[in-house]
Amino acid sequence: MATRKKIPSPLVLSIDVGTSSARVTAFDTAGERVGSIGASQAHQPHTTPDGGAELDADELIERVLRLLEGACSQIPAGVELAGVGCCTFWHSVLGVDAGGNAVTPIYTWADTRSTAAEARLRERLDEAAVHARTGCRFHTSYLPARLLWLSEAEPARFRQAARWMSPGEYLYSRLFGAPYCSVSMASGTGLLDQQRMAWDRELLDALPIEPEQLSPIVALTDAACGLCGAAAERLPRLRATSWVPAVGDGAASNIGSGCISPDRVALMVGTSGAMRALVGGAVAPPPGLWEYRVDAGRPLVGGALSNGGNLLAWLAGTLRLPDLREVEREVAGMAPDAHGLTLLPFLAGERSVGWRADARAAIVGLSWSTRREEIVRAALESVALRFAQIWRRLAPLVPGCRTVVASGGALLASPVWTQIVTDALNEPVIASAEPEASSRGAALLALEALDLRRLSDVAFPFGPHYEPDPARHALYRQAMERQERLYALLLEQSDLGARRDA
Repeated sequence: MATRKKIPSPLVLSIDVGTSSARVTAFDTAGERVGSIGASQAHQPHTTPDGGAELDADELIERVLRLLEGACSQIPAGVELAGVGCCTFWHSVLGVDAGGNAVTPIYTWADTRSTAAEARLRERLDEAAVHARTGCRFHTSYLPARLLWLSEAEPARFRQAARWMSPGEYLYSRLFGAPYCSVSMASGTGLLDQQRMAWDRELLDALPIEPEQLSPIVALTDAACGLCGAAAERLPRLRATSWVPAVGDGAASNIGSGCISPDRVALMVGTSGAMRALVGGAVAPPPGLWEYRVDAGRPLVGGALSNGGNLLAWLAGTLRLPDLREVEREVAGMAPDAHGLTLLPFLAGERSVGWRADARAAIVGLSWSTRREEIVRAALESVALRFAQIWRRLAPLVPGCRTVVASGGALLASPVWTQIVTDALNEPVIASAEPEASSRGAALLALEALDLRRLSDVAFPFGPHYEPDPARHALYRQAMERQERLYALLLEQSDLGARRDA
């Protein structure tokens, strides 16, 4: 008869709230997952034809509380809970009233309705100077354009909001009666002056909000403790536990996948996609890239794609694909770029490297003979080519990089896609063996903040290695040039149309 494995003590819990799911996982003080404890639940943003992408704030918090209740019920009496770490999706905001109640939905990073407001900000302010201070361009995924748009599109709802905050801040506000905004979460808003580590004065002067409507910025070591109200009754095991402020899920993913120094660059494809590197000090990110933070002393530079695994999911539904493993076998047998298609993957607009929220997806080259697996292959390659554009700009900032580490459920589930990315980058890629890098990263940052474990002492598991093929890379360079020409042509036509309408 098999014996049940003893649960280690103490433990930390990790809350990981992503765009498409939330999970709670337990880790020991070595940063290893305790697989028998935890649960996850999927959710789906509400999307609208005009570009909206929203989540109900209270439903999301209730989902997290239920997952925490479930995890606590699985932990035996006598096992100490040393802390709670948390990461949530970046670039999202909701408004709350004076009583701390949500009066708006969560407007997620994928909401593109603020395109016109983005253009007006560009007319009013020096975008290059703002980018140098905040690390962020003017774009619909960031708060400046979104808040300006909301004040004009829904003025009554906008006036109801006494404060504006991220989902992580709202969670902590519900738990402790006050929001906790980490440097990491602040850095993803587009409102943080990263030179001063304070909210950007010039931007706030150009927006219809006041500085006091944003949360105070705290360090990760400023842990919250002492649950209040209903949360204390529902989570008695966690009443006296230290809760580390929420960080951006991208920052947590870098840490969890072992990319904790400039010699490893993280490449993640989940719902969306990103390529990020911790750099040795403050840098001036090139126009196509952004700079966020893990904390005040750890800048994170990279680029992001709005379309990753969500593109594959859309194709699966639209093309009525069978089991994706079967399609993967068909795609694997095809030569690179042999389908004759040029695809732009911008179903949710573009972030890096052109930052055109108004860009839309396109497929050029379809014929009667085009097969569904060719469209899938072209889609996988199109995302890889966008990553290659990011890498062109990121590589000079990390000259000591020795490894690109692949992570994210969508990419790790597809060796074919990982090889395509490897060939497009023309760099060796190693797969992370950590299935939930963001969850582990949040736990590791909590352990570090609570002085229970140093990141340098943590072991990071890795899986298969992928080597680039020069001949395939040459084909992808040609494909990238074709993609760039299509991008320029379609965006030029869009700009001409906008000028005619004006």
